[in-house]
Amino acid sequence: MEERMQTIKCRKNRKVQIGIIPGHFATTHSHVNNYVAMTAIKTGLKMAKEAAAELGSTYSSTHIDTIICLEGTEILGAFLAEYLSQGGINSGADITVITPEFNSGNQMIFRDNTQKKIWGKQVLVLISSASTGKSIGRAIECLQYYNGQLVAIAAIFSAIKESHGMPVHALFTEDDLPHYENYLPGECPMCKAGQKVDALVNSFGYSKL
Repeated sequence: MEERMQTIKCRKNRKVQIGIIPGHFATTHSHVNNYVAMTAIKTGLKMAKEAAAELGSTYSSTHIDTIICLEGTEILGAFLAEYLSQGGINSGADITVITPEFNSGNQMIFRDNTQKKIWGKQVLVLISSASTGKSIGRAIECLQYYNGQLVAIAAIFSAIKESHGMPVHALFTEDDLPHYENYLPGECPMCKAGQKVDALVNSFGYSKL
């Protein structure tokens, strides 16, 4: 599949890049016609730092106490916290970076020792990819349960512009991927046309079928 990959550069910072592989892919919530490869941003020091600066520039006047990292964005979240603490309203702040746990019912939870980092705090939710907004919705429900205040949503790639009345600020959007489409599994035209699924996709990557 990698031989089909195309590189897309961030419009505002050409050092930040993702890969696009066309095909038929199944995610937890939908079927998509392009796999968005974000490994370099999620794992590489240099690109994660560049991506964090690009995201962080949006929040210079937004007070943030805690960053909740979803879908393997912990490295990006740490650099984002560092960037935010260097200037603006968060200058000098010790911003918390945490990741939720999933219980046996696949619900997001936080243990007693981390709940105090959410309760009454101003929270930014950071996610790698938002195709339908369902993962963001689950995070917001979790945040509300622990009495956190959502003040920002950031993503590497987002096919949606807002969730629960909050804008989603993303490094890459559908404008960068004009041919990106996602469908409910029962409404997927690729399935109806008999096109086999190339791979199963989740936040860790893909597994070929």
